[in-house]
Amino acid sequence: MTIRFDPENVVHVEFGVGLEEEQGTRFFFVPVGPDVQMAIEEMVVATVQAMNEYGPAPAPYDPADKHAAIEYLALPLTDLVAEPLRELYQSVNLEVDVSVIDDPRELFCYFAKLRDTKDRALTAVRRATQFKGTVGKRLIRILTDALRMIEGNVFKLDADFDLLVDSKTIHILRPSGFEALASARDAILEAAPSNASAIGGEMRFLNFENISDYAGRHPRAARLLASIRSSGNSRDVSPNALKALCRSNGVKYKTIRGKIAVEDGHELAFLEVLDRRRYELELVEGRPERYRADSRKAVKD
Repeated sequence: MTIRFDPENVVHVEFGVGLEEEQGTRFFFVPVGPDVQMAIEEMVVATVQAMNEYGPAPAPYDPADKHAAIEYLALPLTDLVAEPLRELYQSVNLEVDVSVIDDPRELFCYFAKLRDTKDRALTAVRRATQFKGTVGKRLIRILTDALRMIEGNVFKLDADFDLLVDSKTIHILRPSGFEALASARDAILEAAPSNASAIGGEMRFLNFENISDYAGRHPRAARLLASIRSSGNSRDVSPNALKALCRSNGVKYKTIRGKIAVEDGHELAFLEVLDRRRYELELVEGRPERYRADSRKAVKD
């Protein structure tokens, strides 16, 4: 997947920060000079280079996967979980306020909005973690021919960004950063009832009522529902094959008025089966083994 932006031909750079408030995150532009703009461009180039090290095709972001600290993933900008970052990407005429960086400890993130020579837009975002740690520290720099103490709070830029947003896709370099920036946990929990309803509509042989209730209270189950729905693999599931897989994995269910109903206490295990994350193998004859997969990726021949 190619990023829809040319980081080597940037014609406009704006810098801003996100401030956490009770109503949510508010974003502000902060004027910066040419040297900071150049540093931001270098950060974008470094981010693209880091992503390219993982190959040209990023893996799809899966809310139920256990991701590495650094891993190139992609998520469509239209996805429900992408909403906060989509709004930031589409935002214009943000308030300009230099004073918001007076205390870096209050900041949630910083971002840059860039345009290239083809008038394509890119938004780059980084969680405010590293520069928070510099506040109150004793820092020195070379001033003329001597080392001097740096007075006041210090706002330190990082080497790269957590993610880049173009017109179609969120390109993720740090999954944990993306989930924090997108408030993914809350969004996935809120979407649990609608995800359960959509899956239940495709698999009419399932009774999804208790699954929906359970997922609305348990983040891991909500992530599995989101994963199942986004994969699009639920439409062609065979009822008999699903029952057989549940039995082999010790997942208890019953049939009520012709529909499969998962027994209480087995909701999470059932969702792991449905999302292809539980499996059984028998390498030692007569001794079946059951396992759970933290990440689900299809093996290509």
